[in-house]
Amino acid sequence: MSTPLSDLQPGQVLARGVARALCELGLDCVPEMPLRPRLRADLMALDRKGEIWIVECKSSRTDFTSDRKWGGYLEWCDRYFWAVDDAFPTELLPEGTGLFIADGYGAEMIREAPLDKLAPTRRKALTLDFARAAARRLQRLTDPGLDGLAP
Repeated sequence: MSTPLSDLQPGQVLARGVARALCELGLDCVPEMPLRPRLRADLMALDRKGEIWIVECKSSRTDFTSDRKWGGYLEWCDRYFWAVDDAFPTELLPEGTGLFIADGYGAEMIREAPLDKLAPTRRKALTLDFARAAARRLQRLTDPGLDGLAP
């Protein structure tokens, strides 16, 4: 069951479009993926080889300038991207990061993010966290009564 675009927040609209584009590129995504306390990736994606991408969605200049946590995401992925709409002033975005221009229906990669490979132990832990988060969400979709039973 899909949520109508009109019910989504602006960042969620961008995340939906980027998730569709990533799927077309062969990556699978988990939205709002917790990394550590007070650090949550808007989208975390995993490719067939195990490469991990993080995409941070910014819906406005204010959204970007008020959130200075982005540097903390770099140690949790192999590639880091921004997702913004076509009206966003992209000159604000730091060099050395990837860029998607997105809307609720798709996204285009404008700039590929450089590869900065994770350490094997961090990759394994993140991959397990990714798999468990995806499985937990699927299970809660198929059994909504589980919410009261499990953490």
